[in-house]
Amino acid sequence: MKILIINGSPKGPYSITLHTCLYIQKLFPGHTYEILHAGQKIRTYEKDMSEAITALEAADLILFSYPVYTFLAPAQLHRFIRLIKESGCDLSGKFATQITTSKHFFDVTAHRFIRDNCADLGLRYIKGLSADMEDLTKKQGQEDARKFWEYVQFCVEHDICEAPSAPISIPVPTDKPDPTSEAPSNIGSLSDLTSDPPATRTEKETKNIVIVASYQENDTAIRSMIKDFQAVCPHHTRVVRLEDFPFQGGCISCFHCAADGTCIYKDGFDRFLREEIQTADAIIYAFTIQDHSMGPRFKLYDDRQFCNGHRTVTMGMPMGYLIAGNLASEENLRTVIEARCEVGHNFLCGIANDAAGIQTMNARLIYALEHAYVQPQNFYGVGGMKIFRDLIYIMRGLMRADHKFYRQHGIYDFPQKKRGQMLLMIAVGALMNNPKLRARAGKQISEGMIAPYKKVLEQTDVQISES
Repeated sequence: MKILIINGSPKGPYSITLHTCLYIQKLFPGHTYEILHAGQKIRTYEKDMSEAITALEAADLILFSYPVYTFLAPAQLHRFIRLIKESGCDLSGKFATQITTSKHFFDVTAHRFIRDNCADLGLRYIKGLSADMEDLTKKQGQEDARKFWEYVQFCVEHDICEAPSAPISIPVPTDKPDPTSEAPSNIGSLSDLTSDPPATRTEKETKNIVIVASYQENDTAIRSMIKDFQAVCPHHTRVVRLEDFPFQGGCISCFHCAADGTCIYKDGFDRFLREEIQTADAIIYAFTIQDHSMGPRFKLYDDRQFCNGHRTVTMGMPMGYLIAGNLASEENLRTVIEARCEVGHNFLCGIANDAAGIQTMNARLIYALEHAYVQPQNFYGVGGMKIFRDLIYIMRGLMRADHKFYRQHGIYDFPQKKRGQMLLMIAVGALMNNPKLRARAGKQISEGMIAPYKKVLEQTDVQISES
C-alpha cells in the first residue's frame, strides 16, 4: 500500500506527531511511505503544487499528521487543504485517516474538521488516532499506535470506512490567492469599511467595537453583513481586515513567547493584537465559511494569538460572529465558536448569518455592554480550562507568563487542596457505608445537604425586606 503522510506541523521533521508516523513506519515496513512537509513548506506549495498533486494521486492512503492548534488543525494545513481543492486533484475513492498530538484540548473538533474535508475530497475516511504529546514515549502509547495501524489496515483490506459526515463544500471564489505565509500587496491599507456608517451617535455612546474580518475584495456577502451590523450598532465600530496585516508567517509553536509574550516574528502582531484589538470593549468576528472553518487567513490570526499563551486576557468581553455561507450545515464550526467563547469566558452575543441574526446579536451586545453581562462557563469552558490548569502548573518553569496569570486569577483551583471538604466527605462516606447509621440519619442527611442553600434564601428575604 502506498501511504502519503501529509505533515501539517510547521516544524517539519521536528514534529512530535510525525514521530508517531515514523514509529508506525518502522513497525509496518511492508508499505511504501512518502512524507510531504505541507506545514513547513506551505510557501513552496502556494507557488507550485505539482509535486504534491503527483504524490496525492499516487497514494492509496492519505495520512494527515498534525498537532492540534486552537481547536483545529494549524493554519498551514488549512491552507494546504484549500490548495488541494483549488488544484482540482481527483482523490475520490482513496482512503484517509489522521494522527494528532495534543493535551486533548478540543481534539474532537480538529478531527471533525479533517473528516469533513475528507468528505469534500471524496476520500474514504477511517477514524483517526488522538494521542497525548507524551504517548509515544510510553509503552501504552506505543501499543495504542500499533493497534491503531492494525485497525487501519483491517479497514482498507475489508473496504470499511466511516459514513460521510458533511455535505460537499463549495469552494469560495477569490480574486487572488489567500496565502497564510506572505503579506498581500496592499499592506497597511484599510478597507473602505473602517469608518462609521451614517447613523445617529450620541455622546454617551462611547463603546469601542472592533470588527476583525477576513474577506477578499469581491466577497460582497460578508462585506454587506458588516455594513448592516454597523448600520444598527449604536456604538463606534471599526474594521480590522486580516488580509491587510503583514503577517510574516503562521505560528510555529516555538515557545519564544512563553516567558514574556513576545513573538519570534518581527511583524508586530503581538503589539497589534494587544493595542488595536484587545483594547476594544467588544469584538465581532466576520468571515465567509471556507472548508468547514473560518478560512486559512482567519486561522492564521487565531494561531498567532498564542503570543498570549493560555491566558484568557479578554475574559468578560462580549463577542459576536458575522458569518456568510451555509452555517446551518456546519455543526462543528458552531462548536468551535461556542467553545472559543466559553474557554475565554466571553459572552457570545450571537452567530449572525442573516439580517434577523444581526439584529438579535446587536441587541444582546448592547445589553451585555450596558450590564457587564457574562454567563458562568459551561462544560466547554470549565473542562478546557482544567486541561490548561494542569498543563501550565506542570510547565510553569517554562510558561512563566501563563503561570503568573493563573496564580493572579485563581485558576489553580485544585480540588486536592480542599482538605476540609475532603475530610467532610470521608465522614459522610463512613456514615453512608454503615447501614445502621444511614437508617438512623435518614432525612437529616438531605436536610444537611440543602442547609447552606436555605440560608441563602433566608438572607435574601432579609435583604429584600430591608430595601
